Amino acid sequence: MANDTDLIKLYSARILALTTDIPHLQRLEAPHASVKKRSPLCGSTVFVDVEVTNGVVTKFGQDVKACALGQAAAAVTGGAIIGLTLNEVEMGRDALRDMLKNNGPVPTAPFGGFEVLEPAREYKNRHASILLAIEATAEAIQQAAQTETA
Repeated sequence: MANDTDLIKLYSARILALTTDIPHLQRLEAPHASVKKRSPLCGSTVFVDVEVTNGVVTKFGQDVKACALGQAAAAVTGGAIIGLTLNEVEMGRDALRDMLKNNGPVPTAPFGGFEVLEPAREYKNRHASILLAIEATAEAIQQAAQTETA
């Protein structure tokens, strides 16, 4: 069981600052794809909209209803996403998952900001919320890319 010091560390000033400055915090009017993801454990929900041109994210929007950790992850995702390909986003998603679940290294640029979430490794019940935004983003890019090639 976590003690008060662990919880203070988990909800650091850096994490809380990210929750107040989430990039692209609006839905797109005419996205190429939209994905909604929800964590059944905590109820966190993320909607992601993307526009993809030539396999690259050109526009991004999100609506985030999540705990501070999920919001912080959405902020890092939103800050990095424009100009990325599906492969780059999937690599970031997989690195974040590995960091949380397998004590792997912090994801590299452009997702190095996920380092702020390292203390959450010990809180397995928070992993799903942390992964929501980047998982929804990868899925939306994949859908948009399929539409683009059709």
